[in-house]
Amino acid sequence: MRLKGKVALITGAANGIGYAAAELFVREGCHVALVDYDEQTGRDKETSLKGIGDGEAAFFQGDVADRTSVDRFVQKAKQHFGKIDILINNAGITRDGMLHKLSAENFQKVLDVNLTGVFNCTQAVLPHLIENGKGKIINTSSVSGVYGNVGQTNYAATKAAVVGMTKTWAKELGRKGINVNAVAPGFTDTGMVASVPDKVIEGMKSMIPMGRLGKPDDIAKAYLYLASDDSDYVNGTVLHVDGGIMM
Repeated sequence: MRLKGKVALITGAANGIGYAAAELFVREGCHVALVDYDEQTGRDKETSLKGIGDGEAAFFQGDVADRTSVDRFVQKAKQHFGKIDILINNAGITRDGMLHKLSAENFQKVLDVNLTGVFNCTQAVLPHLIENGKGKIINTSSVSGVYGNVGQTNYAATKAAVVGMTKTWAKELGRKGINVNAVAPGFTDTGMVASVPDKVIEGMKSMIPMGRLGKPDDIAKAYLYLASDDSDYVNGTVLHVDGGIMM
């Protein structure tokens, strides 16, 4: 088990990639703080993870865009598990729209969750990682943040900024024993693409050399590598998990 005895805090953990990561981590012996805005689903997922591995899962409701909420759930997670070794800034939303139609409200909402939320969670968890003398921070970017995507001014901007923050923090925190890396998923079969028309999905698949969308488990396995001791000399990188769509 690659994470036995470790404690990970995963945001956006009630669904999709976040939940896939939580399940994989528990199977790998990790104790996982499931953080999500959706309290009912989060509690249900906490129950579903009981007894599946040597790890433990506990749910903490919170809003990553609200610093008071973040400080609260980080402190509760630390009290519950005794420490925090790994932070995965996975929470994210979309509010897509072409530039000429994108409202200021939807632009700001995506920034609040996808960018400010990453800052809030990392700054709140950082003292605990420094206390340990070692830690892993994994931020979720996107191929949209590296290459851009039509109709995603707000989302692409936040995911590009996450890359910049990742590299900055890697330089700042490496000497403290803290690795900071990012994962850039490609088109992944989660709730975010559930409403996309089949014709568009087929078009996406045609651009991917692997011939399929990513699965949440594909991204979760990348998180596992970066969270484990196997990646102790990996710092400031952006790991693309996209089936080769952008080569």
